[in-house]
Order: sequence, then structure tokens, then C-alpha cells
Amino acid sequence: MTSERSILDAIYDNEAQRARQVFLTQPVGGGKVIDYTWAQMMDQARRMARHLQDRGLQPGDRIAMLSKNCAHFFMAELAIWMAGGTTVAIFPTETAETVRYVLEHSEASLLFVGKLDTWPLQEPGVSRDLPRIAFPLAPANPFDKWDEIVARTEPLPGRIQRNPDDLAMIIYTSGSTGQPKGVMLPFRSISAAADGMVSYLKATYGEEKETRLISYLPLAHSFERAWILAASLYDGSAHIFFAEAVDTFLEDLKRARPTTFISVPRLWLKFQQGVFAKMPPEKLDRLLGIPIIGKLVARKVLKGLGLDKVRHAASGSAPIPAELIQWYRKLGLNLFEGYGMTEDFAYSHSSTKDRNAPGFVGVPLPGVQVKLADDGEILIKSPGQFSGYYRQPELNAQAFTADGFFRTGDKGERDASGLLKVTGRVKEIFKTSKGEYVAPAPIENLLNTHPMVELSLVSGMGQAAAYAMVVLAEDLRPRLKDEAVRSHVQEKLARLLEDVNRELPAHQRLKMIVVANEPWSIENGFLTPTMKIRRNRIESAVAFAVDQWYATGTTVHWA
Repeated sequence: MTSERSILDAIYDNEAQRARQVFLTQPVGGGKVIDYTWAQMMDQARRMARHLQDRGLQPGDRIAMLSKNCAHFFMAELAIWMAGGTTVAIFPTETAETVRYVLEHSEASLLFVGKLDTWPLQEPGVSRDLPRIAFPLAPANPFDKWDEIVARTEPLPGRIQRNPDDLAMIIYTSGSTGQPKGVMLPFRSISAAADGMVSYLKATYGEEKETRLISYLPLAHSFERAWILAASLYDGSAHIFFAEAVDTFLEDLKRARPTTFISVPRLWLKFQQGVFAKMPPEKLDRLLGIPIIGKLVARKVLKGLGLDKVRHAASGSAPIPAELIQWYRKLGLNLFEGYGMTEDFAYSHSSTKDRNAPGFVGVPLPGVQVKLADDGEILIKSPGQFSGYYRQPELNAQAFTADGFFRTGDKGERDASGLLKVTGRVKEIFKTSKGEYVAPAPIENLLNTHPMVELSLVSGMGQAAAYAMVVLAEDLRPRLKDEAVRSHVQEKLARLLEDVNRELPAHQRLKMIVVANEPWSIENGFLTPTMKIRRNRIESAVAFAVDQWYATGTTVHWA
């Protein structure tokens, strides 16, 4: 690592040196925005920190936040840190049941309620005696108001310090396989990771005159919390924009004109499918291959996505198909893939300009050590490493090797140059009735590259062969009422099955493709808040029909 400066010291330095620089731009409706300079953000954070101390906040007390991404999420995080507390952010799409679990398990003593779409459904998960403070963009409520508190409270002065081993935050995993776990991250880890991220970005892309970012992936997740919030607080030079709503996202992107854009595989895929809905992939591919015209077309496509100013594009949180990376690179967007986990504050691997092969997640970031176990499990020792699972000490011993490496649960391979490829989750690999093992992730990546497929899941434990369930592309679903369209889709899926099976060893070939009867979403519980598929939930929902699908012997089914 390049330094041992704490994130708080970096923040105070930025407060002094960049006082008048706009740091956060918050949309407030109707196309209007509010800009917050470093001085304005820190003034509000210091006043809220004083208020928290006046309320009797004790060192290490957990303060929860339930909010979509917004400027006051940053301010509240800083206020909690300066007041001596530990932040616990809850995904803004969580159910009342999960909200209750996180608040009770973390022993939160106060809740910040922010910008939310489903607060009436979530509020029953909050104990009536838990104190609450409302952000300015929160739904209508009777709680103490942020603006009123900061208006009447004097700011907490000075460069307040925290011990490196103090807990900065507890991040609850998004629970793709069960009850979320509370990952404890001390100031030492988030400071080291933020420093490493900034060093990596500058070494890879150089000093940029202007860096613009849009924060829209959940800040409750380590990916966005690390690479957007922590890194920007540490470096201080970026201008952070926020999205107003799902249906204004394109306008929000065009307002921000980001120079750095980080997303997850499902959204990169949806962007591509949006392009294909306007222009068939065969036609676009043909145009891109024509000199001069190809560059103009590529520029127009990126501009339509709001990504024409992007110099640094990255994907993380889950594996992305190599073909999708290649497609974006053909457009002139040099999309890189990275790899990290909540347990290392998303600080593990990333691609570089010189080492960025599609299908690989890059090389270890500065200070990261990596090795593979005998069974192929990826083992990581990171400067961003967590200190354990909150109130679950029995899990800590299982999480680490004897020499201190974290057991990621992912399987991987490394090439001669050190590039890492993630080949699937250890726990997701299943055995067929023939005793053969199937790794779902690589097969799903093959399926997800088809323009008709939005998402897929490969399953079939205990069956003679695996099967795939797919969610069809959003623009295609409404047209399935037309029998001719439905018949055409069935033919193309049968062909897709043949094409995918040709690329697989015999024991991993798919018996059939099943079309899901509804899209998978966060709202219906089939996706996590970070848009990963919840395998157990999807498999349970269709378990009653699986044997019947196999019995028919046909290759395409409609669930």
C-alpha cells in the first residue's frame, strides 16, 4: 500500500483543501438538483455528529440507515463515524422481515430513514421504540427531521479520530443463500482498501482533470460503498451524482455524463438488450464492421446509453460473460471486470490496461495475496479484510485458513500471467444422479449472451442431466401472446440449447430449457438487492414441476 493515512484524515484534508469544490449533486424532483460542496457536506455531518453525541450515543453504538442512494447517506455515514458510532446500512428494497432481523441482530440504537419506494411495507419491521431521524427526501413521516436538527445544532469541531481497530461499519450480506451475515469492517480495513483503490485507479488511468461518477447501485452493498463512497471520500477529487428514480435514470446519466461508470452484469446485459430492441444485433454487428461508419455508429450507441464520456468502465459483484465484455469493447468502451467480496470490502482483484482478458477478473490489487486451495477454492488475504462476523463467532473459524487466508467459497483458475478466472461457487456446484458434477455459472454465462435471454439458472441436482431456466428479454415478453412469436421463440431456444451443449462436456450438457412464467426481480424475492439470482428460492418455486418436465422428454418447456 502507498500510505497508512486513515480515511478520516483524508476526509479532513479534503474538507480543508477542497472547501468550495462541489462534491455531491442531489436531484430533488422536477429536474432540479442541489449541489453540496465539501464544506457544506462536512458542516451538515458535523452538526449531526454533535446531535448524536447529545442524544447519548456511546462509542461503538450501531446506527442504522435505510435509504436509497442520496447525498445524506454520505453525510450520515460521516456523522456516525465522527460521533463515535458504527454504521449499519440496510438495502432499501428489503422486506419488513429482513429489516427487523438486521435492526435486532445489529442491536441498532437509532435509524436514519431516507429516500424509499416501499416504506409503508417496511415500517412494520421497525420497533416502535427505536428512535428515527428522517433524511430530507424521506417519505412523509412524523420523525425528527434532518434539516431541523442541523439548523439548531452547533457543529462538532476538530479532526475527530477513531482507533484503527474500531468498527467503521457492519455490512449485512444480501442473503443469496440464506439469512444475511453481519460483516465487521474496522477503520483500518476501509482506510487501507480506499487507499489501494485510489492508487490503482491513478496507476491505471493516470491523473484525470475531472472525474464524474453516478451512484445508483445500493450503497448498502460493499461494491458501491467501497469504490464510490470510500474511494471518493479518500481521494476527494470526484464529483458524485445521484439517480432520482428508475424511470429517470437515462436523464440522470446524461446529467452526470460519468467519466467512470461501475455496474453489475445484469445491468450491462439490460443496456445491451435495450440497444438490440432498437437495432437487431446482426445489423449492428454489420455496421460496426464498416470503416468510419462503424465508429460513428458505436459513438451514437454509447451516447444513447449516456456512456459516451466514460473512460473507465467496470463490472463487478457477479461473473459477466466474456462475450458481453467483447461487445462493449467493440463499441469503444473498454469494459474491465473486477472481483471482490463484502469480507474484503470489495478489494481483491481488478483488470488493468495491460492485463484484462475477457473472462478473467484481473490480477491482485496492491497488497492483496491470493492462492488456490487443492479443490480450486480461491483464498484471499486483503488489506480490506474484515474482522469477523458480528455475533456469529462460530462462523469465523470456518471462514479462514490456518495461515489467515479468507475462504471465498468461489472456485477459480489462474493463468501463467496471474490473471484470475472465477469458475463458479463451491456450494453451487451440484451432482447429477450419474455422480457427475455440474458448475452452473459458466453454463449460465453461455446462455446469458443470447439476445433473447435476460437471466438464467442452471439446476438439476439428483437428475440424470442438468436443465436451464431462463427469463426472456423484457422487450420480447409482451409479444408471447402471439402464437407465431411464441413458436419462433421456442425454435430459437431449441437451437440455443444445441449451441450451448456443443460447447459443454457430455456430463454438463443440458436436458432442456424452461421459460420462467414471470420475470425474476428484487420485489418478488428471486433476486437479491444486488441483482444476483436467489437459487434456493427459484428452485423451491418450481420444484413441484421438475419431474414432470423431465418425464415429457421435450427440450423446451413453458413454466
